[in-house]
Amino acid sequence: MKRRTFLHHATRGLGAAWLGARPLLAHALPPPSQKFAATDTVTLGRTGIQTSRLAMGTGTVGSGGHSHQTALGVKGLSELLLNGYDQGLRFFDAADSYGSHPHVAEALKHVPRDKVTVLTKTWARDAASVRADIDRFRRELGVDHIDICLMHCLTESDWTDRFRGVMDVLSEAKQKGIIRAHGCSCHSIEALRAASKSPWVDVDLVRINPVGAHMDADPGTVISVLREMRASGKGIIGMKILGQGALSNRQDEALKFALGLNLLDAFTIGAESKSEQEDLIRRIAAAA
Repeated sequence: MKRRTFLHHATRGLGAAWLGARPLLAHALPPPSQKFAATDTVTLGRTGIQTSRLAMGTGTVGSGGHSHQTALGVKGLSELLLNGYDQGLRFFDAADSYGSHPHVAEALKHVPRDKVTVLTKTWARDAASVRADIDRFRRELGVDHIDICLMHCLTESDWTDRFRGVMDVLSEAKQKGIIRAHGCSCHSIEALRAASKSPWVDVDLVRINPVGAHMDADPGTVISVLREMRASGKGIIGMKILGQGALSNRQDEALKFALGLNLLDAFTIGAESKSEQEDLIRRIAAAA
């Protein structure tokens, strides 16, 4: 089977205008001193889940059931995921709001299920909704279990109290083996701080890059919270590594920053073409 894939052509948002000539932060970390590869096998915190360092994102500017990746169609995106698999990537990053479950499901038909980590995200904010989502997600993905299920786009400082019902259902699903790990993606510094303190969070998806583009706070503040997460054994997956396109012309700097943090177990970047995907894999290998 000929496997056509894609890599991330990050969109240029409003931040790109002021970031174009702006140097990276003065406190940006030095380049990593060890070698890294996108295909390195990493363990996500204390979950025991092993996967590739690079996750294949499916939600660049993803909302309302659409994204730049799903615009490729089921065939195009599934072949992109398979191309990544052929290159050694083992991490599929999906979400209900991206509409990418059918695309991931098609790719999963062609690879051993136990060789791939499947992450997805729910917008449910009550127990009944998340219970229904878990059942629907498994049908849409064509799997009997989901490796990681996250509460998507949390912003509330009190989310660990407000959405306790959702957390309890996800905990029950984990106990039954329906999911392997639960956690959240955060879109405010208050939510991120709450996640760092919650023993319920197995995995956190956090926005991080060296210039603060599309992040919850300035990099220094976010890094301080990530250190707390690392100390408590949470799995940490970085997102917005290229600032949703603001750093698309400075990828090497951004990748060196992410790798040099020594805080991220893995990170997710969406690709839109095979050439972008393979270029990114090469850049990560060269970043050290």
